[in-house]
Amino acid sequence: MFAYLKDMKNKQPILPAAFKARCSKLLGDENSAFLKCLQRPLRKCIRVNTIKISVSELEKRLPFLDGQFEWYPEGFFINEDKPGKYLEHFLGYYHVQSAMSMVPALILDPKPQDIVLDLTAAPGSKTTQMAQMMENKGAIVANDVRIERLKALKSNIERLGVVNTLVTRVDGRKFRLGGSFDKVLLDAPCSGEGTVRKNWNMLSRWSMEQIRSLSRLQKSLAENALLSLKPGGVMVYSTCTHSPEENEGIVSHLLERFEWLELEGIKVEGIKSREGITQWEGRHFDRRVRDCMRIYPHDNDTEGFFIAKLVRRDV
Repeated sequence: MFAYLKDMKNKQPILPAAFKARCSKLLGDENSAFLKCLQRPLRKCIRVNTIKISVSELEKRLPFLDGQFEWYPEGFFINEDKPGKYLEHFLGYYHVQSAMSMVPALILDPKPQDIVLDLTAAPGSKTTQMAQMMENKGAIVANDVRIERLKALKSNIERLGVVNTLVTRVDGRKFRLGGSFDKVLLDAPCSGEGTVRKNWNMLSRWSMEQIRSLSRLQKSLAENALLSLKPGGVMVYSTCTHSPEENEGIVSHLLERFEWLELEGIKVEGIKSREGITQWEGRHFDRRVRDCMRIYPHDNDTEGFFIAKLVRRDV
């Protein structure tokens, strides 16, 4: 495992050599722009909680808003380092959430009549976003396995006024409610390569051993999540990493494992994204993974993300 170091003079991360080499292999000529972007702090963002307040009403109350997202009217950049200190945050009028982490729920597009599973839900940013998209109707099962994370999940649900959500504590690999859900979100535990700008300390844990271990966990979680879908149901698989082993490698495995599975192309107007890659370090993935969405930090001045939309077609 690589030790994490900081250049104390410039207060910038010193990236592990193996990490930089993999990024270079993945991004080619763009690697310099990518690595330079990682050195810049991530812009803070909030999501307006429309369960409790309208966008226009909150705009009048907050002095630190610094631009509305082009692609999502409830999302705003802010110029405040401590947005959690305000009364409006305590009242649940907004939630501090990074920009690209709002995209998976938009792709899943849950409706008020849907029954939704958020298999690895804590701390609840995407759960509560889906609840407001569903107008606090329908039903969400928000699951996680770690007690400390469940505390944060329950706290956010209560603060934001969410009433359509049931919290469960089950190992996601053993969650057994087959064929019960219209939609499933699996924002999988991952190596977090896309979060370097907001959490440089993640590099202290980064290693190929970690990536291989996580990819095994992701496969198990994703297989079980798909089996929780009703026929015709939709699952969004997402991570905040760039590692192909955790992204296209998982989706390709699922497409090979389940013949009834289809991958839908996705795009969000206003967000620059790339298609999925079809080969990596000698491994060839199912060519359909090109329909996945890769989001790099230097493309939108955000964090990095990976998203895939899968449909169970055995109807």
